[in-house]
Amino acid sequence: MVKKLLHTRMRVNDIERTVKFYQDALELKVARRSVSPRGAQIVFLATPNSDEEIEICQLPNSPSVQVQPDLMHLAFEVENLAEFTRKLEAKGYKLSDGPTPTGSGSTIAFIDAPEGYEVELIQRAK
Repeated sequence: MVKKLLHTRMRVNDIERTVKFYQDALELKVARRSVSPRGAQIVFLATPNSDEEIEICQLPNSPSVQVQPDLMHLAFEVENLAEFTRKLEAKGYKLSDGPTPTGSGSTIAFIDAPEGYEVELIQRAK
């Protein structure tokens, strides 16, 4: 029986650019860095109020990552989407879609991370 989800891995072409995005835009913290026995650079990012981590991986001498549109995304809850968007824009990041009200009363928006991965921002209905 599975006990819990521990992490999600995303392979990237430029690990430092990707880590910088998650640190700057979403204020995630680096939990640890390592190099695998195969030589892959690995960075684990801690996620707020969760045990799950995001693993960013750059493999040496591997084909370039090409993320297909709408293949996958990470979703984060934010307290106030308008305020969060203003902070993102002040840092030079722009929404790629939204804000959009949903049928449940929540509001969602998206921002593009490096490599073509999407990040969904959700302000839940109150």
